[in-house]
Amino acid sequence: MPLPFHYLLVDDSLQDQLLAQEAFDHLCPECVLTCVGSGREALALLHSPEFQPDVVLLDLNMPGMSGFELLREMKKAPRLVHIPVVILSTSSAQQDVSEAYTLHASSYLVKSSSFAGFLEQLEKVLHYWQASRTVNHGG
Repeated sequence: MPLPFHYLLVDDSLQDQLLAQEAFDHLCPECVLTCVGSGREALALLHSPEFQPDVVLLDLNMPGMSGFELLREMKKAPRLVHIPVVILSTSSAQQDVSEAYTLHASSYLVKSSSFAGFLEQLEKVLHYWQASRTVNHGG
């Protein structure tokens, strides 16, 4: 039996964290979702040996350590470099999209403003990464 799929959501908006938790409860109740409110908190968690998410969902615009800075740090760390990072941002600025891909983000999604749209986005993300793990791990 494969381990439950584990996601880390890094977003300073408590409302967006709650929306994501509600979406995960609806779309993937067997998934594990860990939410943190800052890049620094995420980095500390990611560097702890017992914590290994399958995918990181990352907001870009956060106070303190931005999503770009967290992504840069993750891609420098040998233990973290392989973890897929999906950008979930309200920014559709081409400069942000380009920088995210330059820093090796796996994908970039502009957050839908409606809950139904957000659910649809998350459903596609969950399906993609779970199918990817099945293919990669023969499960």
